[in-house]
Amino acid sequence: MSSLFLWAGALAEEASETAEAVAEEVAKKDPTWLEDLVSKFGKTPLNAWITLLAIVALGAILLVVSKSHSKWNTKMLAFGALSIALSFVLSCIRLFRMPNGGSVTPASMLPIMLFSAGFGMGPGLMTGLAYGVLQCLQGGGVTAAGGIGQFLLDYLLAFAALGLAGVARKLPEKWGLFCGIIVAALVRVLCHTLAGILFWDTAPWASFVYNITYLGPDTLICILLALLIAKPVMRIMKST
Repeated sequence: MSSLFLWAGALAEEASETAEAVAEEVAKKDPTWLEDLVSKFGKTPLNAWITLLAIVALGAILLVVSKSHSKWNTKMLAFGALSIALSFVLSCIRLFRMPNGGSVTPASMLPIMLFSAGFGMGPGLMTGLAYGVLQCLQGGGVTAAGGIGQFLLDYLLAFAALGLAGVARKLPEKWGLFCGIIVAALVRVLCHTLAGILFWDTAPWASFVYNITYLGPDTLICILLALLIAKPVMRIMKST
């Protein structure tokens, strides 16, 4: 009987060793294409993902612009150029400057927001893109670490977001413009916040607080000034 137990134990031990050997052999096999793909995705830096998403977002903006029913005419070109010029001049007047970029201005975002509300989101997005390029050339610049990703987030997408004020055309006239201003400003804050997290190594909450510190007052100035001039300006854009 004891020999039977010994034989059974030896058999169980041999089966266990065989199972371990098979498991090791399976582990040594080359990963499947799916496992390899998942592994590569996991190793891709977050900066690269955000840059890719920013490129996709930029493509979506250009698609919206191309599908826009608003056709550029002489009047729209004139008002678009004027809004960019006014925004640029107002952005040079800094009421308060932040230490690492960004400042409170006398409603530098408002001209493009009013243009967007008057002519639509498509033209507004394109005008915001052009303004973003000017802002980069104005002296903001792009860090070597940030590269194309920072340029897309901090300038092209952030300032193209001002065109989202064109949502006012879909809302009641009494309060639509103010909702459009807030939406556009919040999306701009989001773009700058993501850029701060990814390219300036800033904690998420700190990046948000930093950007809302100057864009909050700037947006409030835009709203207050819009209460005074929005109606006559919109009337001029529609009548000429």
